[in-house]
This record gives sequence, C-alpha cells and structure tokens, in this order.
Amino acid sequence: MTASDRALELALAAAQAAADKKAQDIVLIDVGDQLAITDVFLIASAPSERQVQAIVDAIEEQLLTLSEKAKPVRREGERAGRWVLLDYVDIVVHVQHTEEREFYALDRLWKDCPIIPFVDRDLVDADAGHGE
Repeated sequence: MTASDRALELALAAAQAAADKKAQDIVLIDVGDQLAITDVFLIASAPSERQVQAIVDAIEEQLLTLSEKAKPVRREGERAGRWVLLDYVDIVVHVQHTEEREFYALDRLWKDCPIIPFVDRDLVDADAGHGE
C-alpha cells in the first residue's frame, strides 16, 4: 500500500460517515502508485439525489471533527446531485447515484489498484451481538 497514514485516516473516517448515511457499495482504492495527485479514491453510491447529498454532507461534517480538520479544496457536481466529487488532496471522494456508478464504473477503471479494507462498525457491532 502506498497511501499515507493521513490518507488512510481520512478515507476510513469518510467511509464510516458514508456508511452511517446508508451509502451502498463503499470502496476504498489505493491509487497512490498510479496517480501523483492523490492517494485514495473513496467511491460510494446511493439510489437518490437527496441521499447522495446527505452522504456528502455527512462526510464533510465527519472530516471536520478530526483532530487535524479536513476541508475539501474542491467540490464538483453538487447542483445535479448525481455525482458529487470532494477533493481533499490526500483522498478524492466520489458519491454517485447508482445509475452513474454503473455507467462510469470507476471501480472497474481502477481494478488493478489495491483495495483498502473497510468494514462498517455497525456491522461489526451487530455481528458481535449475535455471537453471544
């Protein structure tokens, strides 16, 4: 893995914020070896424009609570709400409507890059409760 510790911190915090808002198919891709401009792509999808925006808002709010606050240097796609990009330099967040996710297939485009493991903490908590 080539992603910096800071990129991993941001990516995992953003992924959890997305999961908390019921984002679907959350994927973290380590693109550091392929791109000089960022370390990690976070890709998540949602079935409606309203949910895309809710996920984006949750990610931004979560990254502002970190000890070393993070604000996006660039935002794109908010008006249409079908694909919002948040550029944090260390990570780039793509929250896409399900149809855009299928059409543009960023996952497939970057399939040769390593995937960073992410497990929603709510799933871990639920599994722990059933194991007793």
